[in-house]
This record gives sequence, C-alpha cells and structure tokens, in this order.
Amino acid sequence: MKKAVVIGSGIGGLAMGIRLCSLGFDTTVLEKLDAPGGRAYVRRAQGFTFDMGPTVITVPHFIEELFSLGRGDPRLGQPDFPPAVLGEDKRVREGVSGGPNTSRYVTLVPILPFYRIYFDDGTFFDYDGDPLRTREQIRALAPEDLEGYEHFHRDARAIFERGFLELGYTHFGDVGTMLRVVPDLLRLDAVRTLFSFAKKYFKNPKMRQVFSFETLLVGGNPLSVPAIYAMIHFVEKTWGIHFAMGGTGALVRGFVRKLEELGGRIRYGAEVSRINVTRRGGRKVATGVTLASGEVLHADAVVSNADYAHTYLKLVEPQHRLWNADPVVRARRQSMSLVVIYFGFKADGSEGERLRHHNILLGPRYEELLKDIFGRKVLAKDFSQYLHVPTLTDPSLAPPGHHAAYTLVPVPHNGSGLDWELLGEPFVNKVLGFLEQRGYLPNLSERLVYKSFVTPDYFEHTLLSHLGNAFGPEPVLMQSAFFRPHNRSEDVARLYLVGAGAQPGAGTPSVMMSAKMTARLVAQDFGLPLEGSDVLSTRVVEPVA
Repeated sequence: MKKAVVIGSGIGGLAMGIRLCSLGFDTTVLEKLDAPGGRAYVRRAQGFTFDMGPTVITVPHFIEELFSLGRGDPRLGQPDFPPAVLGEDKRVREGVSGGPNTSRYVTLVPILPFYRIYFDDGTFFDYDGDPLRTREQIRALAPEDLEGYEHFHRDARAIFERGFLELGYTHFGDVGTMLRVVPDLLRLDAVRTLFSFAKKYFKNPKMRQVFSFETLLVGGNPLSVPAIYAMIHFVEKTWGIHFAMGGTGALVRGFVRKLEELGGRIRYGAEVSRINVTRRGGRKVATGVTLASGEVLHADAVVSNADYAHTYLKLVEPQHRLWNADPVVRARRQSMSLVVIYFGFKADGSEGERLRHHNILLGPRYEELLKDIFGRKVLAKDFSQYLHVPTLTDPSLAPPGHHAAYTLVPVPHNGSGLDWELLGEPFVNKVLGFLEQRGYLPNLSERLVYKSFVTPDYFEHTLLSHLGNAFGPEPVLMQSAFFRPHNRSEDVARLYLVGAGAQPGAGTPSVMMSAKMTARLVAQDFGLPLEGSDVLSTRVVEPVA
C-alpha cells in the first residue's frame, strides 16, 4: 500500500486526507498544533467556545460529497455539479442544509439573512439572496440603482455559470489551459477589477460596497481582485450560507472522524521541519518529511496544506527549487492580515434586535481604507469589521445567559513593520469601544467577562503564514488561475499543494475544491482511474523511475 503524508489539518488538508484515503493511500495528516483545524482551530475559555477562523459555510454539497466517500470510491470522475445541486435550493428556505451523509457527522443549518451590512450612517442592508427582498431594499436605499442591479444580476450570473460551474474545478497547470479561457473572461468583462465592475452598474456608494465587499472574506481587495469574483454573489445566492451547530470546529471534528473511519490518522504536535527530496532517474522526488523532533516519515506522496510561501521557503531546500526559487516566492503579493477579537459577555436580551449571526460593519471610508490596508500598509484611525455572534443561533457556545462573539478587522500584513506587541491591546480596546459607543452592544464594557485576541503575529508565528498573511497569496489577476501556485509542484515530483495558497484560492468551498483538484492530479500521477468502485490500493503504481 502506498503512503501519503499531508502537512497541516486545515479544512483543505483534512479534505485532502479524506480523498487520499478514498484513493487507497495509507494517509497520515500532520498537525503542528494540539488539535485540528489550522486556521479553523477552536479556542475554549471560561465556558465559551470560539471558532478562531472561518465561520461562513456555503456550497453544502461539497461537504456532502466528502462525507459520502468510501475507501476505493473516490468519485473523482463524477460530475462536480450534478443536476440535483443546481438551481435555487428550496431546502435553504425550508430550513434544511447538507445531506444524509453530512447529517451523520454534523448538523448544518441555514443562516438568514446571510449578512446584515451596516453602513457608517446607521442604515443597513440585509443580504439574504431573496430577489424580492433585495430589490425592496435597493428601492429604499438607492432607488436609482434598481435598473443597474438587474444588469449586474444578469452579468454576475453569466460569470458564475462560466467561472464557477464550468471552470471552477479546472487546474490551470499550463499556459494553454489558461489561454483557452481568456476570450471568455474578456467577453464577460471578468478581468477588470471587481469594484470597477460594480461601479458600472451602481451609482450609490452603498450599493457598490454591498456588491463588492465579499472578497474581503477570502483575502481579496475589491479594488484589485478581478471581476470574476462577482460569482461569489451567485455562489451564496444559489446555495445559501450555513452554520455548523457547535461551530465550524464541529465540522472539523466531523472531517477528522471521517478520515479515521477511512483508515487515515492524524498526529498532533507534529511540526514538519523539512520535506525530504532525493534524485531518482534524473528527477527530484519527494520521499517524505522530517519532523521538528528529528523523526523521519517516509511517503510516496507529500501534500502541503501549509502556507504556500512557508512550504517552499522553509520546507524545501533551495537547491531543489527552480520554478519556486526564493525570489519568485517572495515576489508574490500576500493577502492582508487580521486582528480577531474573541469575547464573551452577559446577555441583556437586546442583542438580536440590532445584530444578526453575521454582521458587516463598514467604516466611514471604503476605497481609502482599502488602500491603507493593501497599498500603503498603515494602521488607519478608522476600520471596518465582521462581527460574528453565533450564540444567536447556537446558545450552547456560551454559558447560560451569555453570548460568545468574535469581531474580525482587516489590517496590513507584517510586511508593514507594525509593532503589534505595542499596538495590539490599544487597538482591540478601540474596536470594542466602538461596538459599545455606536450601540451595537450597549454597555459592553460592563457586561464583558472574557476577552482575547490575535494579531498578524499569530498568523506568522503560530500558523506559519509568510508575513502573517491570513489568506495566502493575494487573489489579484496575476495571481489567479494559471498564475496562482500550482497544486502539483513544478520542482519536485510527488509533491503537491492544497488549500488557500493553491488553486483555486481561499475560502471554505475553494479549499474543498482544491482538495478534489489535487486528488485528481495524484490519481493521474499514480495511474489511478478517476471513477468507479474498483479503485483499490493494489492498483497504485510508482510514477517515477
């Protein structure tokens, strides 16, 4: 039986581990921390449970597919978007999420509205994907943009159908694959920036923000990501936004259980210090990993769910890298970082009057604040934030009579030179003070019983993300598709990448897509058929002489 090692137990790494088991590999997932999840690690304190990372779950059939896999049944050749999951999903309106296999591991529930988006003047927009409700709110806030929305809706749908449904699982491993889709991207006007795309349709600044902010949740600057990301609007509209009862950590635990049921294993406290490479038949081949403890694990395939830049700069020795040499890796633009504040407070019964499960609180500046974060890399006096209050849906995440929440503030990555040891605490107090003073959480300082936070230093030193980035390489045009790091290493045979730093990009659905794309490459390299229940471990063949 062939062996595989996965570095990192983020959602992408766990999804990859499950898929490798389904291909018949003896699979071990290695995790530096003491529990699974990576960015989706869980923090527990004083009876509160906090998801430290992703909280927005969409495209539930991706999850259902993972929980449906069996050993020797990889389902890699089946349609990625079967007819049953296309079109408006009435189950979201009926309060049902996921599928029968998902429900064996975790309970998913729909969240409505998807987001409550507050503007700095106190007005808000509830985005829930409902066409009538969306138009009613545009009529109330920006009636001049009703016609523009119809055109945006039409064109964003076209981008979604081509860019996500048809091309979403395409691995752009060569120039030819990229060149074949360029005419379509140009025809759809999907290569201009997303904010510029939104400005074509909306006159009102509020509507421009509503229909462009979502890329910030995957590390993208609306002023610079390509307009193909307008498809996020339709991804959410088509399949809804969901929550795992017990938090995203419950979904992670479900993935770990599935991995172990398929014969895989996960090791904690197992930091990788080097990917071992040897020469065979004139080729450089990954043969396993060396742990920080000095232990050597041999493997026939190595998959890194670690940060892309960390993988190449720290784990693969320079003499083994040409395409991903140090100057190339360091030249890539990194996504922004985050300050995330985890806090628990006494409930007063009013939390659900103004807030929802997911809240976007936009500051007084939009374009200039984005330029401060991504371009000038300075800590601005103002900020925008994503406020997550999951106990409005699942009270079990806090002690009785309390709420657990986190608020996430985009900030520059550590290439800025900002000293978070000095800036962290005052900045956190300023953000929490804002929530109290603006009436989102009245009297918060009196009700607060727990507070902790992470800064870009956490992403750099604990999660080992280059410059403390929170989402991998920034998804600008020249770092998308073919120009994004490839899931199959160009330098080292049998070395693969998965997750936010690889294709197609960051976000929970994307990293699950990344796992499927990478699994297909592994199957090709090891001579495995892509579909059918006859895929057995004995059919794995050595691809390298």
